[in-house]
Amino acid sequence: MSSFSSVPILDLSLARHLDSKPAFLELLRHALLEVGFLYLSNTGLSEALIRDVVREGKAFFELPIEKKMEIEMKEAPSFLGYSVSAMRCRHSHVIALPRLTEAMTYRTKFATDWREQIDLSTPQQARKPSDPLYYNLKAPTLWPSGDLLPRFRPIYEEYMRQMSDISTLFTQLVAEAIGLPANSFDRFFDDDQQHKLKIVKYPDLAELGVDGKQAQGVGPHKDSMLTSYLLQATDHRGLQVQNTAGQWIDCPPIDGTLVVAIGQGLEALTQGVCASTTHRVLSPAKGAGARFSIPFFQGVSYDAKFESMEVPENVKSLRKAILDRNGGRRDDVEFTFMKGKWNHLGEATLMNRIKSHPDVGERWYPDLLKKIRQQQAREAEARAAQDLVDRQSDAGTKEVNGIGPQVGAIPAH
Repeated sequence: MSSFSSVPILDLSLARHLDSKPAFLELLRHALLEVGFLYLSNTGLSEALIRDVVREGKAFFELPIEKKMEIEMKEAPSFLGYSVSAMRCRHSHVIALPRLTEAMTYRTKFATDWREQIDLSTPQQARKPSDPLYYNLKAPTLWPSGDLLPRFRPIYEEYMRQMSDISTLFTQLVAEAIGLPANSFDRFFDDDQQHKLKIVKYPDLAELGVDGKQAQGVGPHKDSMLTSYLLQATDHRGLQVQNTAGQWIDCPPIDGTLVVAIGQGLEALTQGVCASTTHRVLSPAKGAGARFSIPFFQGVSYDAKFESMEVPENVKSLRKAILDRNGGRRDDVEFTFMKGKWNHLGEATLMNRIKSHPDVGERWYPDLLKKIRQQQAREAEARAAQDLVDRQSDAGTKEVNGIGPQVGAIPAH
């Protein structure tokens, strides 16, 4: 049995020339079917723009906490704006905030995430009363004060504009790599398609005040939509991806690249051919300083339905052969976009956001949050029951083999 042990690097410039494009598509097909993650180099983004994006992103987190809280995420139903986990930071201005409690902590895989972030969006209009509830996700961005950060908004709007173009090109290449026409995904995009971006700060363990060698920056998860593009803004390691054998593979920063992750939406639309891979982020070690990352998330129409594309049989067979060779798939994250569970991508996305940000759910979506918590309680009961069965089974096996406790034996003290 084998599985990937590193993340491949693809040179996007090869896709821009007819003579080298076939080789690029072959490499891309391998990355899509085998890994679900890849580095993308020579993207066309200028070094100057990248420097500006990183500088302005770090500058945001240096603002006074009260200025950041003016655009707190829970102030709007869009899940845009600033948010912070329940950090036990040593900085007095953070400790003093009563909001920084377990209730508003990010949760991934039933564990606490340790980070602060701001979520941005490409330009959108606010939801109308006649629109579906999930249109709340399409809303204007809550921008930090232009008086404090005058270059922040124009730089990030330009970066998102260029990333929109890159993601559109890449999605066309994905279609070609799996034997489909380049425009196959076009019907899943709105004319004014929304894309989103986060700027994330993962404090090191010293700043968090956390004992131990490891903490969860963000727990095991899969991205929701089609593709995401991560700019690792510092030299810290911490990003890891899970292969089909369940092993965690490092994805360290490489200058001049973006890390591309395949989302669950793309896996659903391609009948499982394009693999959406579980990944996580570990908090930096004590004394390492904060890790900064800037992921861009390619959007898809929230009105899109869960219809699968007609992927060629030979490509589906390749994916099946890979899973068979690797002994199946053993990651530990639920698949969100199950057919029949939701009518539209927007419904699944809204529920995912409420689950990740229960403080926003409590204020704007209490009924949906109640349903999520009820489901989580049922799942917890099912896990506990299964754990009990497993323990009883293990104990019975040991006794049969003569290594369990014997009746009448004198206990050792």
